[in-house]
Amino acid sequence: MHFDYMHPCDQIEILMARVYQYGMTTTSGGNLSVIDEKGDIWISPAGVDKGTLKAEDVVRVRASGEVNGRHAPSSEFPFHKAIYESRPGIGAILHAHPSALVAFSVVGKVPDTTILPQADHICGTAGFAPYAIPGSEALGKHIADTFEMGCDCVVLENHGVVCSGENLLDAYHRFETLDYCARVLLKSATLGAHRTLSAEQIEMFHHGDNQLPAFEPEQRTNKEKKLRKFIRDIVHRAYDQHIMTSTSGVLSARLDDNSFLITPTGMDRKYIDEADIVLIREGRREAGRLPSLSVQLHQAIYQKHPDVKSIILAQAPNAMAFGVTESVLDTRTIPESYVVLRNVKKVPYGSQFGDGTQVADTVSESCPVVLLENDAILATGGSILQAFDRIEVAEFTARSLINALSIGELAPINDAQLRDLEDAFDLR
Repeated sequence: MHFDYMHPCDQIEILMARVYQYGMTTTSGGNLSVIDEKGDIWISPAGVDKGTLKAEDVVRVRASGEVNGRHAPSSEFPFHKAIYESRPGIGAILHAHPSALVAFSVVGKVPDTTILPQADHICGTAGFAPYAIPGSEALGKHIADTFEMGCDCVVLENHGVVCSGENLLDAYHRFETLDYCARVLLKSATLGAHRTLSAEQIEMFHHGDNQLPAFEPEQRTNKEKKLRKFIRDIVHRAYDQHIMTSTSGVLSARLDDNSFLITPTGMDRKYIDEADIVLIREGRREAGRLPSLSVQLHQAIYQKHPDVKSIILAQAPNAMAFGVTESVLDTRTIPESYVVLRNVKKVPYGSQFGDGTQVADTVSESCPVVLLENDAILATGGSILQAFDRIEVAEFTARSLINALSIGELAPINDAQLRDLEDAFDLR
């Protein structure tokens, strides 16, 4: 989906629906705007259901102050205007009240984005603006002053969050990623202190080597076309279930002994299509496409484990609460968790970069799922569905463990029961 070719009204309709459907605003809450090359501001209206907003509902406020549209502009228009005036490079603004970020706003804190390398890069600098009455000039000044200091995301005291971007999709990615960090941090707070990454560790992520030699593929087989569609469908499903985010999550699947397909780098997971997926053959990538930065990790696992047919890296928030703390993701909760996941091991941060051999050496039949510290949960499988099921079961297990902390101490399946389970399912 090419937002650069879309009218501001269409952009606002699409992304307001996305914010609402993803559970990050309410019928009455939130507003989006885009400033065009003439200095006119296109903004969502006041008093219109955010769940059914259409392009024709969007209001245009000209640089002259003239208002065009069948509704009044959002009551928060003053702070949108103030931000654009304070930071001319900003092209779009998104404001909403997702519950995780509101939690931070009411305790006067900003989510720590250094828990994940990609999050820190995407969110940029996050700041905090003091309280003022919604829609007031004072609120506009507080927010604009914070943006003028170089912030890209601003948590509003007792209110919500405002995120900026060069375009509206860019602002949305910041917003969703900041909210994701907030959700992981809230869950991890029940487990213990979270780990942060240093600037040097974050930089490691951006030196992933996906610049493989290129080749021109021959005519595509029906098998490849079918696999591309299935990868697309599962990535969309993973996004809809909050297992991947718009900017994080990788899926690959083996095509044959010498090649596999993998999702691309730098593309919104909700909009990935069959044609975006990259074919890797004998260490080369198909020309004109860039695979995920983790492509060498996938290649190392496929080379070491011929039985592995699919690999998924995901940012499931409950599982990642264990990934950013020292807590162990104990699979001895219910029989399904242990049978599907076996033992989930942690791999130190940084091991996933380079040639990926340390992670490939950790993965095994008795350890098909690993937590990459401060990065992702990785699942392997004999099929795409098996790998995806393992990610889902890991996330459900992690959520159950976090929920259990509020009602009592974990009573895991004991050793004798575990041996019986292994015998029953031939897991030894």
